[in-house]
Formats: sequence, C-alpha cells, structure tokens
Amino acid sequence: MAMADAIALIDDLFFQAKVRETAKLAGVTVETAATGEQLLRAAAASPAALVIVDLNARQGALEAVEQLHLPDAPGNPRRVIAFLSHVQTDLAERARAAGCQEVMPRSKFTQNLAAILRAAKT
Repeated sequence: MAMADAIALIDDLFFQAKVRETAKLAGVTVETAATGEQLLRAAAASPAALVIVDLNARQGALEAVEQLHLPDAPGNPRRVIAFLSHVQTDLAERARAAGCQEVMPRSKFTQNLAAILRAAKT
C-alpha cells in the first residue's frame, strides 16, 4: 500500500467519505483516523506532510494536535490544518496554541478541500 499524502482525523463517516472522494479526484491519498490515538499511530507510521483535524471529533482531537507538535514527536514538524464550527473561537485559539498552522470554519475547509489536499503533494 502506498504511503498517504495526508492523514485526517475525522470521526464523521459521511465527511470521511467526502474527504476520500475529493482526495481521489485530486490525485491525493488520505488515511483517515476516527480518534486522536489513531491519528497519532498513523502519524508515527507515515511521512505524510499534511495532517487534517476535525476539532469537533469526539475523541482526543486537540490532545492529538498537542502531541504531534512535541519536539520529539514522530514526523515533527508537519503542516496541521484544523476545522471547526465558526462560533468556536476559544477552541480555535487553543488549536493554534497547540500547533495548528491553520484553523478555519468547516464551511471554508469544505469549500477549499481540493486545494488543501493538492497542497499535500507539494
């Protein structure tokens, strides 16, 4: 199996499918994880340059971002893009502090998904 270009923590199965389909159309491989723990395992095993995090995932999203950006974390540094509801400004600030380079509303993430995924190849 080819190594993924990106790893995505998304626990919503419908949204996972949308990300996978968009990735396929963009010529990008994405490995999905449903929990923060799964994300960290995938990140340790993959050289993927991009990590996508749904901050509304139910299990360990913000904690996983914090772990990814520890100085001795496997694959550190990686580009981390997170998305959330536009009204969650406190969570957005916490995500930035944890190491997310970009935090955006889910609507903007969805609108720019193909471009975000294609950037994982560069």
